[in-house]
Amino acid sequence: MLTSALLAAALALPMAFAAPAADTPTPVEVAKRATCTVSSAAAAASVSSCSDVVITGFTVSSGSMCFLNCRKIFAEGASVVMTGDIIFDKTTASGPLLTFEGTSVTFNGGDHNINGNGADYWDGEGTNGGVTKPHPFVKVKISGTFEDVTILNSPAQAVSVGNDAALLIHGVNVDNSAGASLGANTDGFDVSASDVTIQDCVVQNQDDCIAINSGSTIVFENNQCSGGHGISIGSIASDKTVSGVKIANNVVSNSMYGLRIKVDSDASSASVSDVTYEGNTVSGISKYGVLITQSYPDDFSTPGTSSTISDINFTGSTTSVSVNSGAVRVGVDCGKCSGTWDWASLSASGGSGDDIVLGGATISGGSY
Repeated sequence: MLTSALLAAALALPMAFAAPAADTPTPVEVAKRATCTVSSAAAAASVSSCSDVVITGFTVSSGSMCFLNCRKIFAEGASVVMTGDIIFDKTTASGPLLTFEGTSVTFNGGDHNINGNGADYWDGEGTNGGVTKPHPFVKVKISGTFEDVTILNSPAQAVSVGNDAALLIHGVNVDNSAGASLGANTDGFDVSASDVTIQDCVVQNQDDCIAINSGSTIVFENNQCSGGHGISIGSIASDKTVSGVKIANNVVSNSMYGLRIKVDSDASSASVSDVTYEGNTVSGISKYGVLITQSYPDDFSTPGTSSTISDINFTGSTTSVSVNSGAVRVGVDCGKCSGTWDWASLSASGGSGDDIVLGGATISGGSY
């Protein structure tokens, strides 16, 4: 958001007047500003007419109206850079606290932080009780590129992705490592969108590294996940579909789960299909290395039969899964799954063997 001084300057910009015809009102066009600088949350001026936006860094105080949702709607094709940190004081607002929105935007965080001061909220209960926690912390609704920024100490879920056109998220660091003892529901990326690629990111948290809740044509590759619940598709609720997902060359370590597909047990008219795992390295898993379930929120129970899971494959370079003593290498709890799944490129070791209820599907190949 612009400072009062910048807003005044914008209003003082010259305006271009078209030559009036007789008895025709004079049209007015506001000149487009080249560069806008955002150095405060105090003003409410828009940046939607700025081709270049510089965010210098500021603190959003608990009394700021920005807590209702600091929403940045950028001009089409805008270039946005951060040159300082954005810090949020504690609030009881529901979230998101910061939304980035626009078409074909290039956003570069310059390796700066967007800091949610999670320690002021963390109480071990996440969004299930205790202190009110704004969630998600940051919502990304731009198309284009979002890169090189650290989402630091989110109160709960860190980044919600809801773009309307192709989006690349690159080099983003979600760092909730300070919440190791009391942080909860601190998902890294929650995706409900299509045409999304997330690559070369690092997530340290206490829940899903990524949770793909709906959408198609989604790539998650070359990322590092630790401390949480691994890479997840779901949970999938009624009327939600996920298809065309590639999960490749990621590293998951010291987590509860490795790779997981979770469909709500009561979900209807929902589906997960065409998911490919390739070249992932999973280690230090305390519960399930690979889990595919239609019994969520349980891992294994009475799986639902009003949703479908199909075409789940491990192909290309080997996906290596190593679980801790007491963990299960592979679990499948299907009520309604279908097709022949190619697992030739899955190699799992450690812990106990497998617990598989196929529900109509067939698995071919693999070592687990």
